[in-house]
Amino acid sequence: MTINTKTIPFRADHVGSLLRPDRLHEARKNYKEGSISAQQLRQVENEEIERIVDKQIDIGLEVVTDGEFRRTWFHLDFMKHFNGMEGYVPETGFQFADLETERYDVCNIGKVTFNPNHPFIQDFKEFNEIVNGRAIPKLTVPSPNQFFNAGIRNNELYPDIEQFAQDIIQAYQDAIQAFYDAGVRYLQLDDVYIAGLCAPEIPFNDGKYSRDYLIDLALRIVNGSLENKPDDLYVTTHLCRGNYRSTWAFSGGYDVIAPTLLANENVDGFFLEYDDERSGSFEPLKHIPNDGPRVVLGLLTSKSGELEDRETVLRRIDEASKYLPIEQLCLSPQCGFASTHHGNELTEDEQWQKLKYIVDLSKEIWSD
Repeated sequence: MTINTKTIPFRADHVGSLLRPDRLHEARKNYKEGSISAQQLRQVENEEIERIVDKQIDIGLEVVTDGEFRRTWFHLDFMKHFNGMEGYVPETGFQFADLETERYDVCNIGKVTFNPNHPFIQDFKEFNEIVNGRAIPKLTVPSPNQFFNAGIRNNELYPDIEQFAQDIIQAYQDAIQAFYDAGVRYLQLDDVYIAGLCAPEIPFNDGKYSRDYLIDLALRIVNGSLENKPDDLYVTTHLCRGNYRSTWAFSGGYDVIAPTLLANENVDGFFLEYDDERSGSFEPLKHIPNDGPRVVLGLLTSKSGELEDRETVLRRIDEASKYLPIEQLCLSPQCGFASTHHGNELTEDEQWQKLKYIVDLSKEIWSD
């Protein structure tokens, strides 16, 4: 399958994570209890990934993911395997709108560098073998900005946030090259941190720096991380307001970050959440250059199984096209269906129906 800038991101795309099946939950439980081996768990993961790859292709998606089936959290499993990082159990979880999350996080214990034996490299190779050229395999990883949430950087090791930023940039440059060498050609950066900079009160932040400084820093970190990327590696950013068991972390439109980040981030596409009133208007899209990055409109929620009204979706796409040409727009759910192993409050059948609905709507809207 030919990859080019006209196909990535796709007209019908999705953020990546999928509901974990009961069989996978059971295998993870058995592994923790010691009743099955790591190899046996791996076999279950591979079989379930193969099943969902087949399903994604069957419903008409041209892009497929592994559903993040080997992870417990969309970001922490990736971050904890960097040199200088460690997972731990804090005293409290993150406070979302309706509940507190399970307690787990990462912290900085040394100089941050990329681990050339990072498990995601082998994970992608096996995933790519399963796909076997039938679709475009997408790798989803947390944005480098996820390392800048409050409490992660060790201020004694890194008293200067700019030095921390430089080490994160270098680590991501090395990571991106390693993933490219493993066969990745479509990479997605999931960025709750940048979306949080839109919120009235910045979440997950210690308040030491101004919003303007943090917005500028966030742009420099992403663009610095991508500075040496190969020309045929296509990268998108998903801006997420939090996704945990169908609840959310914060609100705020993209207005405050758009003139800096949406206008200047050197990516091939943005996945933007537009599924409810917390999302704000489409007006920030005017800052994205015409013929620049595609915008994947997250008009359908991943937080419930109810299918959105067709006419409403079509009307909202028409509204967005007032700010950006429709040729530059795509469609997806607003987030993944299981950013953590817990998953959102809908059934697997409802998940597949929603993704099939997106495929069908995209064929109706776009002819290419």
